[in-house]
Amino acid sequence: MLMRAIERAGYRPGEDIGISLDVAASELGRNGRYRLGLESRELDSDDLCELLLGWLARYPIVSIEDPLAEDDAEGMKKFTAAAESRAQIIGDDFLVTNAARVKSAAAAGACNAVLIKPNQAGTVTETKAAFDAGKRAGWGTIVSARSGETEDVTIVHLAVGWDAGQLKVGSFARSERMAKWNEVLRIEEALGANAVFAGRTVLPGQR
Repeated sequence: MLMRAIERAGYRPGEDIGISLDVAASELGRNGRYRLGLESRELDSDDLCELLLGWLARYPIVSIEDPLAEDDAEGMKKFTAAAESRAQIIGDDFLVTNAARVKSAAAAGACNAVLIKPNQAGTVTETKAAFDAGKRAGWGTIVSARSGETEDVTIVHLAVGWDAGQLKVGSFARSERMAKWNEVLRIEEALGANAVFAGRTVLPGQR
């Protein structure tokens, strides 16, 4: 359906528009087992990796967030090794905007990008530490909104000021999201010719 929607909007899948998935696999299972309720079946870590790799082969997916659960470090390592040349592998629940976890995951070869949520870390200092750890690892960095957001636009300024390259706010709906998108537009206008759209160059492996 996503492919059809892209094409009916007059764009070319994989060229004009790529697909980003947030699997949120921690919601599907634990201890290396994943329950697909609508299909009434259970997968182990390797099965889920195989399923997702199949999607990568079939569709123009450029980014996958939390493909494995937060307690499945081995699965995350395996998936990253198999998929990192094809897509951005983002850690959210797996990394929780924590510098030590980012450093450990980078050393282990798990993920190649980190979601940065200020209200997950708790302070701007801790948030910046996690961001810097991702940058040092050569990872993609995405400053992100979180459930329960207000119309505060601070994260937009952090994303631009820190040169994160990516901002995750959500679709063009609801005031707490639109406030942030509108702030991005105001910043772009203020920067004028100095504003740059990075596009695919922010993705690991495509810089």
